[in-house]
Amino acid sequence: MTVLELGPPELVACAAEAGYDGVGLRLIRATEQEPVRPTLGQTPTILQTRRRLDATGLFVLDVEVLRLRPDTRVREEFGAVLETAAYLGAGQALVTGNDPDHSRLADNLAELADFAAQFGVRANLEPMPWTEVRDLAEAASIVRACRADSVGVLVDALHYDRSATTPDDLAALPAEWINYVQICDGLSPRPTSVDELRFQGRTARLLPGEGCIDLVDMLQALPGVPVSIEAPVQWRAPAGVRARAALRAARRVVGCADADRVALSA
Repeated sequence: MTVLELGPPELVACAAEAGYDGVGLRLIRATEQEPVRPTLGQTPTILQTRRRLDATGLFVLDVEVLRLRPDTRVREEFGAVLETAAYLGAGQALVTGNDPDHSRLADNLAELADFAAQFGVRANLEPMPWTEVRDLAEAASIVRACRADSVGVLVDALHYDRSATTPDDLAALPAEWINYVQICDGLSPRPTSVDELRFQGRTARLLPGEGCIDLVDMLQALPGVPVSIEAPVQWRAPAGVRARAALRAARRVVGCADADRVALSA
């Protein structure tokens, strides 16, 4: 997300040059404003991505965005993205809850988790204040209800902070639910409207350590899992410059949390 303008092959090259351990790949667009890319199946783009992964030694931490809506047909909608994830060696998938019926959402999440496990991928439900799963408590309730083995909760630092979640809330989660974590920093004062929360979440995050979020306490409350840097700052520098700045910032924060040996993903 830090250099979202790059396609998958370019992202791998940029991350390798900057010194990252891995990457997260957006195989399904999150918004209509994002470019359409041929990222499902063994397209030339995906084949080139795999070659660059092999050449650089980077791994794919996660793929996104798998949205669970009221009319979602899990196997029909997500078969191609999960096959692509498996081809690229991804171990995690980012899932959002866009269904107000949490019982149905839990059923679909359970089906997705079982289906994804066939591809070696774990499904991770990320609470966001502008979706139907607004905070950690709602995400935990849904994950608990779905009773699937291969499912987790994805903690994003910005949403964690904006929903007034605490380190104690994080520490209370089963450790096996936490497969990776996303970090950035946020502006102060904290926004109160959903529109502003959405805007900051998508385009106005800060680099780790540059805002009001207590990232050290957050990380210390979580297991030592891979860290994804999610920081689309409003800074018109080249992608490589932004990627290196984000990595330096993340290393400082992660080091302060005594978790300096975790893998860092662009």
